[in-house]
Amino acid sequence: MAVRLPVRSQPLEFHLYLPQMRMSMAELTERARVAEAAGFRGLALMDHLAPPRAEGHDMVDAMVAASWLAASTDSLVISHLVLCDGFREPSVLARQATSLDQASGGRFELGIGWGSVPDEFATFGIDQAGGGARRRRLAESLEVMRALWTGEPVDFAGEFHTLRGAQQQPTPTRPIPVVIGGSGPKTMALVAEHADWWNCPMYGLDRLAELRALAGWARPSVQQMVTFVPDTADAAERDTIEAKANQRFGWAGDAALAAGSAPELIDHFGELEAAGIERVYVWFTDFAPTETINAFGKSVISTF
Repeated sequence: MAVRLPVRSQPLEFHLYLPQMRMSMAELTERARVAEAAGFRGLALMDHLAPPRAEGHDMVDAMVAASWLAASTDSLVISHLVLCDGFREPSVLARQATSLDQASGGRFELGIGWGSVPDEFATFGIDQAGGGARRRRLAESLEVMRALWTGEPVDFAGEFHTLRGAQQQPTPTRPIPVVIGGSGPKTMALVAEHADWWNCPMYGLDRLAELRALAGWARPSVQQMVTFVPDTADAAERDTIEAKANQRFGWAGDAALAAGSAPELIDHFGELEAAGIERVYVWFTDFAPTETINAFGKSVISTF
């Protein structure tokens, strides 16, 4: 079962979602350090073999980037939305997660799913199991990783994985929190069994109370695309900013996009907090330049 996290005693926390494409490692590092100074509690990367909808652009590896950013910051929680289970054997990922936990002083969280872009599997020659099999594999992988994290010898015979006397040391500095997102019945069963954090899709917010009852001890979070409009922007500037955001991210749907000035966004996030959301992964539609991160921290995060 998932480790029960403490009942919330702090206000809504903000994590920066920073897909590591179209940016050099130096640019990622700069944004991470600015986010840390601006009041973000964490930073989440993505995990793909090619950047979705931008296949021709540069992208660095998810675990390498996580390691580098953990080493380049002091307090940020580093995670992913989300690692793809099918890209790694669980024994390998268990070792990587423990190593990151040890190196960062307990600042790594394991965000994991079964793959949001099925075409990647065929394109890059990864096992092309269907969605049902990928879900079952993820459940097994989580069992294997939690067993290995105990430091005890592990024997496991499953549909996808077999271990005989497998043992890994050192153990993590703390129970590594697991983050799983989604809203389908089979996903919610995985959340209740394995997750410490449940990332509710924005399209599921109108069913939050119903879904939260299925999430077990997992604490609720959301990923929110944000178009941050400076308070100094006039109507024409605002229209331009919002039009560009819709051009880039209109495919995500209205529920996923929040546009507004600081007071408007404070109201929006306040409503999420009142509904029971404990964490927001902020995905800036302007690709998170440092001035946006800074301004959002000073005018929005500081009020929470």
